[in-house]
Amino acid sequence: MLVKIKQYQQKIMELTARLRDVRVIGLLFFLVILLLISWSGVKAIDTNYQLQRHISALQQQNDVQKLSNTNLKLQNDYLNTPQYLELAARQDFGLAAPGETVLLVPRSVALAHTVDLPPQDQDDPAVKAALKESKKPAYQRNFDAWMDFFLHRQHSED
Repeated sequence: MLVKIKQYQQKIMELTARLRDVRVIGLLFFLVILLLISWSGVKAIDTNYQLQRHISALQQQNDVQKLSNTNLKLQNDYLNTPQYLELAARQDFGLAAPGETVLLVPRSVALAHTVDLPPQDQDDPAVKAALKESKKPAYQRNFDAWMDFFLHRQHSED
């Protein structure tokens, strides 16, 4: 037992002597500097990535806004066309082109000649499934939709 303790102390002494060597100290110092430089590089890459994501998001917002502006410009152009002005005059003011006769039908008369649709059959399995699906919470419907997508299930959306 005493021999083992002395061998263990001898090994510790050899290890401390090796750690006091200038080459080992230089190597440890080099490793610390290398780790610091690597960490700095990783932080710079992460910062660049975050900035690039932010730039990309802003560019997407800019593109969406440009599309919105283009849509509004096209809508304004349409509202200034003679076709739209004619439709608006017909619809809002009851005007007609020369030679046309305008017939105004009262709403009560028009609704008197409509047909009521029969209510959907509650015993239909498709109706039951749709009612059951509509009662699920939004997160459950979303999860089911993803599972249907991944498992290639087909549901008719009638």
